[in-house]
Amino acid sequence: MTDPYLPANAETRAQARALIDTARHAALAVLQPGGQSPSVSRIALATDAQGMPVSLISALAAHSAALEATPACALLIGEPGTKGDPLTHPRLTLHCIAQVIARGTPGHDSLRARYLEQRPKAGLYADFGDFRFVRFAISDGLLNAGFGKAVRLTGEELSP
Repeated sequence: MTDPYLPANAETRAQARALIDTARHAALAVLQPGGQSPSVSRIALATDAQGMPVSLISALAAHSAALEATPACALLIGEPGTKGDPLTHPRLTLHCIAQVIARGTPGHDSLRARYLEQRPKAGLYADFGDFRFVRFAISDGLLNAGFGKAVRLTGEELSP
């Protein structure tokens, strides 16, 4: 069977970066602890100073326990347009390793400030004791830019 993915080029790298940089939310795919069944949740999304996706997640959420048990996860970003077939609109799957950025650790305060700059309404709950920042270290990604336009990208190709 032939590989259906096209090689990345400057245009597809830029398109993938634009999806990351403008995403306000993502679908987060995790493995449930114990049974290892997959689960998907919608999370708010922003980027850290290095351009990597970050979110502010409650420890009470089921996906928090899942990420603690298995930090390997996936994010799906990209919005279907208001018209036409949703599969013709660009979307990006990111394979990641979740990294909790705990309060009091280096980088937490600057990440908090940047996140709240991008997502000011999160200021309502950012300092609640159960909320913590999660950085998603990108391993690789799959860009689907429409029918016949699938591209595999390395983590390096997705870096700003």
